[in-house]
Amino acid sequence: MKFAGKVWRLLVGIKDGLVLLLMLIFFGGLYAALSMSPYQDSAREGALRLDLAGAIVEQPAEQDFSSLIGGSALREYRLAEVIHALDTAAANDRIQAVALDLDVLTGGGQAAMANVGEALDRVRRAGKRVVAFSSGYGDDSYLLAAHADEVWLDPMGAVVIAGPGGSNLYYAGLMERLGITANVYRVGTYKSAVEPYTRSDMSPEAREAMQALVDASWEAWQDNVRQARPRAQVAAYVQDPMRFMRGANGDMARAALQAGLVDRVGDRIQFGQRMAELSGGARDERIPGSYRAVHFDAWLNDNPLRGSAGRIGVLTVAGTIVDGHAAMGTAGAETIVENLERGLRDHQLKALVVRIDSPGGSATASERIRRAIVSVRERGIPVIVSFGSVAASGGYWVATAGDTIFAEPSTITGSIGVFGVLPSFEGTLERIGVGADGVGSTPLSGQPDLARGISPEADQLLQLGVESTYRRFVALVSRARNLPPARVNQIGQGRVWDGGTARQIRLVDRFGSLDDALAEAARRAGLEGSQAQPVFLEGEPSFFAQLMRGATADSAPAARGAFAALSRSPDALLERALGDVEAMLRGPAIQARCLECPMPAPAPRAPAAARGWLARLLAFIPGA
Repeated sequence: MKFAGKVWRLLVGIKDGLVLLLMLIFFGGLYAALSMSPYQDSAREGALRLDLAGAIVEQPAEQDFSSLIGGSALREYRLAEVIHALDTAAANDRIQAVALDLDVLTGGGQAAMANVGEALDRVRRAGKRVVAFSSGYGDDSYLLAAHADEVWLDPMGAVVIAGPGGSNLYYAGLMERLGITANVYRVGTYKSAVEPYTRSDMSPEAREAMQALVDASWEAWQDNVRQARPRAQVAAYVQDPMRFMRGANGDMARAALQAGLVDRVGDRIQFGQRMAELSGGARDERIPGSYRAVHFDAWLNDNPLRGSAGRIGVLTVAGTIVDGHAAMGTAGAETIVENLERGLRDHQLKALVVRIDSPGGSATASERIRRAIVSVRERGIPVIVSFGSVAASGGYWVATAGDTIFAEPSTITGSIGVFGVLPSFEGTLERIGVGADGVGSTPLSGQPDLARGISPEADQLLQLGVESTYRRFVALVSRARNLPPARVNQIGQGRVWDGGTARQIRLVDRFGSLDDALAEAARRAGLEGSQAQPVFLEGEPSFFAQLMRGATADSAPAARGAFAALSRSPDALLERALGDVEAMLRGPAIQARCLECPMPAPAPRAPAAARGWLARLLAFIPGA
């Protein structure tokens, strides 16, 4: 026994020693990470390197640990920070040029791209060269590149312009095969959000609305490119690319050059040599293609967007609107209201700008945010609303609290409609031999019963609830826009509009960016100088989020090539479909949400739970 005790104490000592060693390694590594500057390779002056390896969004979601260990270097860039970096670079003698690296840009919405393009134009008007490079340009990346002085393309690259549009998934047949009943409650001829659960194709009404939206977006894209780069033969290239390909003997890069879409065909080393000419020399003569690059994050660190002296609060409503609290990148109603209340308490706000980039979501959450903004307006503080790429349905619901609404011509808005979807699984249970039965004391006992099916009484109650919410939506828009309810109902019905048409039918007041909205807020509040600067009303990033940002700052993911975005489309479409099914299962019963609105950033991967329950369900169905 004494020997066994000694062995046990030895093992415990070894265990304690290993734990202590691991803790020392962990905290030592953490100290090294915190002590190491992520900007140590950044030059003090030279060319601002805007290496957009990810998506441009209104409010970046916090990165989690899985994105780091998964090896993904893609990130989200705040639109306001990108524009701020360009504007400060235009006015600062430390910056001689801008290097626009678009190799791994994954998108960000047409309105956001247009805003960045305008900032690039301001850099050029300041007398500084803007040079763009990519291994392959798509719609979003070329919209930015068109605003550059020089557009470079890798010799093995191509310009692939597809234009807006594409296919949606309709899984009514799959749900029938699985025995799932989609109990749908809707108001609005054009509220096509529920169609994927009830149809196998697009309804004529939905096709009419979406075709008009796609046509307007495509025309706005072409107008932007034509004005920025008149020599580009975009229309001819898109309609008959093979003509240019034959003229270049099948060389896609040369075809783009002949069409005037790009200025130079060269690799990254040659691009770097050109930037060295513009930035004052090479960063390291031993490294081919190096140049004096001022990294984006280092520049923001020296020229921060956030300030405390401003008196204009900017309240961001970005992502799907949900009840309760949510992390950045999702519009949690309670989180947004608390941010607003904290801003009113900590800053002497004289005006409020509400920046919306959301397809909507929960109707109750949208109303919660709207009421909080109305309370600010009732205190005599002017409220200006600014739309990003998408401000539809619940996003527009929130906007009715403002005095004035700014939008871009390419903004997706409207979708004044309400729906609800509740799945029931009586058919599924029957197929796998599971019965469901019970008793109740009232017609609503146990309702909605997803096992036996929804009762007629509950069914009628839910439909009445949707209709009541829609009437409230119409009344809010009617009062806010000074339109008769009948007119709102006519332009409502769940139809989605582009920003240009929305202005014509008086859903928005003016065209303009966030900066234009800030200028209007300052004018109404009588603010000048530092007091006219914005204060973003949101929580500070967590310690781990800041650590993650430092870990991924100025990372360089591998170039993906011209056709990589097209090859990723099926995966993104499937993941979005699974996410929609998850939203149907977990979402609120009554939603003011535009599911058909294009997402401004790539759809996130569906939660593992969504893929898991679907896989388990399919396993029970013979032949599935």
